[in-house]
Amino acid sequence: MDLRTLGNSGTIVSAFALGTMTFGAEADEPTSHAILDRYVEAGGTLIDTADVYSTGTSESIIGRWLSRNHGARDRLVIATKARFPMGDGSNDLGLSRTHLRKALDDSLRRLDVDHIDLYQMHAWDYLTPLEETLRFLDDAVTAGKIGYYGFSNYLGWQLTKAVAVADAYGFVAPVTLQPQYSLLVRGIEHEIVPAALDSGIGLLPWSPLAGGWLSGKYRRNEAPTGATRLGENPKRGMEAFDARNADPHTWDVIDAVQAVADEAGASMSQVALAWLVDRPAVSSVILGARTLEQLDDNLAAADLELTDEQRIRLDEASTPRTEVYPYGPQAVAQRHRKREGGR
Repeated sequence: MDLRTLGNSGTIVSAFALGTMTFGAEADEPTSHAILDRYVEAGGTLIDTADVYSTGTSESIIGRWLSRNHGARDRLVIATKARFPMGDGSNDLGLSRTHLRKALDDSLRRLDVDHIDLYQMHAWDYLTPLEETLRFLDDAVTAGKIGYYGFSNYLGWQLTKAVAVADAYGFVAPVTLQPQYSLLVRGIEHEIVPAALDSGIGLLPWSPLAGGWLSGKYRRNEAPTGATRLGENPKRGMEAFDARNADPHTWDVIDAVQAVADEAGASMSQVALAWLVDRPAVSSVILGARTLEQLDDNLAAADLELTDEQRIRLDEASTPRTEVYPYGPQAVAQRHRKREGGR
């Protein structure tokens, strides 16, 4: 598996990370531990979780695995997140110093580690001054409780503001941003990717298969059933079946992925992942698996090399739709300048 720097830090991580939102929910503890074993055997080094995943259960499962695999901790980069509710109190969520102090200590306890390598703010908190959040994170780095920090689900202006405020106050700078990104969800390329490139921030895309849509498991106008995320809940989150099924763009993208997969002798999941892992600013793509079979299929994307022609076809089929302004071709041209000048 390819190795890369974690954003603008000097820490090295594998190009594919292991997401653990399924742990304790869609994957029981023995299955979760088997998934961790297989991922590490394949050369993976970045494990991503969050306190809110199964209300702490995911972190606890990882912590018990680490305690049984002596020496694994030193070879791995452990990332977790805080922001969403972990209780019913008014300070049981958010990015205030009050909540983050408890959230960080609780994550350290559940993971059974003395520090967290990458501590991520799971979403923007408009009630908490940004300076308060960043000062807490800077203090946590100084105290040795975290190595680096990053964000998740921030907009471009929010990321840029955070970088600027950290610089103005002399705080440690953020290193990563974790956004939703896939062949079906490319809107971040308008503002978020340029903001990340401008600041040297590494992207850790989540939902790279768009909730399973890019794996080919769903069929046009056939409501999903059975043991899949949408089979169990067709209205689930942003990947809800009815809306995506009704959008012709969805099937244009899926058809293109299927055609490339057939040519390459690969699965659709492998094609989607191979396309994403080489996008600008991407440090590591987060894989989410509920079974060993899914993980094995996804990990094989590390060996798939798409041709330039195949990448172009995928790019064209999945180009995000925009209004004429400010993201249409003429508007984009306004933001560029010919080096030779003139008309």
